Amino acid sequence: MRTLISALVFMALSIALVSLLNQGNGYVLFGYGVWTVEGSLALFLLLDLLLFIVLYMLIRTLSRIWSMPERLQNWKQGRLTQRARRSLANGLMDLAAGKWKSAEQKLLKHVENSDRPLLNYLAAARTAQQQGAVEKRDNYLQLAYASAPAEDIAVTLTQAELQLSNKQLEQALATLMHLRQIAPTHGYVLKLLKDLYLDLGSWSQLQQLLPELHKRDVVSRDELNDLELKVYVELLRQQATENNSEAMEVTWRKAPKRLRSHGEMVLIYVEYLAANEFEVKAERLLEEAISENWDDGMVELYGLMEGADPSRQLNAAESWLSQQQLNPTLLLALAHICLRGKLWGKARSYLEASIGAAPSAEAHQELGMLLEQMGEQELALDNYRAGLELTSKGPITRSWKYDGPKIQDEQITDQDDVDLRQPMDAAMPVAGENS
Repeated sequence: MRTLISALVFMALSIALVSLLNQGNGYVLFGYGVWTVEGSLALFLLLDLLLFIVLYMLIRTLSRIWSMPERLQNWKQGRLTQRARRSLANGLMDLAAGKWKSAEQKLLKHVENSDRPLLNYLAAARTAQQQGAVEKRDNYLQLAYASAPAEDIAVTLTQAELQLSNKQLEQALATLMHLRQIAPTHGYVLKLLKDLYLDLGSWSQLQQLLPELHKRDVVSRDELNDLELKVYVELLRQQATENNSEAMEVTWRKAPKRLRSHGEMVLIYVEYLAANEFEVKAERLLEEAISENWDDGMVELYGLMEGADPSRQLNAAESWLSQQQLNPTLLLALAHICLRGKLWGKARSYLEASIGAAPSAEAHQELGMLLEQMGEQELALDNYRAGLELTSKGPITRSWKYDGPKIQDEQITDQDDVDLRQPMDAAMPVAGENS
């Protein structure tokens, strides 16, 4: 299209020039001393054009001859560069196909002529790692940095990835800390550092990294929530093992409020408090957590906890029946509290209610122990057998203790207690019933 337009423009100019000459040819007169030259204007213009063309072609030819060595060198270098690019592409294909030795050879074959040797050396470092040649890998990384010092982040990131995959955790940590200095907000650096801290179990460092992970959107919201929970749980577990109560208190206060009602965290903290004679604090904390975020594990622990005031503890647990009336874990916890308070009738009713809601080996064995103390041997044996059928974990430790003589029927007919002779539905205690 461009050629056609150029031809049309040239034709139009030619026609215009011929028309102009037909109207008046004109003439040109040159004089020098006694010499004069006279001619037509058209001939003069034609001669000027031919002279210009000849001079242009002569100068262009001389210029091409003069630059021929350089042009020949550029042509040769271009061919070498093309060969290096093909070699890089073939090496990367072999790397993807798992042909480590072949990939290494092709990546390095024409690396001196590559226009981006950084790519060759980084890929060669990966092939060396796959072959177990760690020293060769590090040498390739050094060559990569030497070929492109401005690409320090790319080289160091590759080094960190290779060290992590090779389980060189200490070296990887040093590499990533260097990266954090030169690129403190780099998302992938933060992700690798997060993975490394998880592998090392460095929960304190990971706790300090959490705000940055949230700010930079390094991981999804759900993954961050799971990670946050794991960090605080592991910190509490570690500090409980070290018996570091001060550190546990600091960790608990620093934890987000939504985590302080999470079952796993609460159980670790409360169990530590109870084991270190902070029963009152543990009991109140557990009550608050259960009220905010129901968790069967916390309810079970609450039932086994030796409260300072059994009557208050029973009232608190019974208040949950309005929402969890048929929850077998809550019914069993209420039975445990009643057993420790020697409210035998209520304990029996709650145990039977727990079994009615969902039979469990523990409830059957607890009821069997109670019935044995009450002298109802046949019913006790029936519950022992039912419990053994439901478990393969061995006997369950008694959660209450009775050192007196066997409990007789007349000992459980208190006015405020439950009538054991009523049907099962009628024997179900009412929330808030006085004990």
